[in-house]
Amino acid sequence: MPEANQTPARKTILVIDDDENIRRLLRAVLEIEGYHILEASDGVKGQQEYGKNPTDLVITDLIMPGKEGIETIRDLRREFPDVKIIAVSGGGRIGPESYLKMAKGVGALRTLRKPFDRKSLVDAVEEVLEMDV
Repeated sequence: MPEANQTPARKTILVIDDDENIRRLLRAVLEIEGYHILEASDGVKGQQEYGKNPTDLVITDLIMPGKEGIETIRDLRREFPDVKIIAVSGGGRIGPESYLKMAKGVGALRTLRKPFDRKSLVDAVEEVLEMDV
């Protein structure tokens, strides 16, 4: 039984985004909140990383070269049905709302439209981490 003064184990979040600046920003914000962050620069690397080191949560961009986010979400869900995913998007040819709606349809539990603020991100992370999948 854990001691009363022990802090709970840090939750780990995998951030998948082709934009290094976005990954760096998400890492900075989420590490301040006490999370451990793993990173991947595209969907292929993200799925490989999750397979090696399953995390408590995945945050993935939707528009990425190579394996984009919708396919990444679908494949992660197929292989790991209990994975918790937040999808983020700033647009694309058909606009962010369409991509975010598709992401929910294939298994994202929450979506965020870029740009989003710190509070929206932290609230979404806390909400999804508390969900039973």
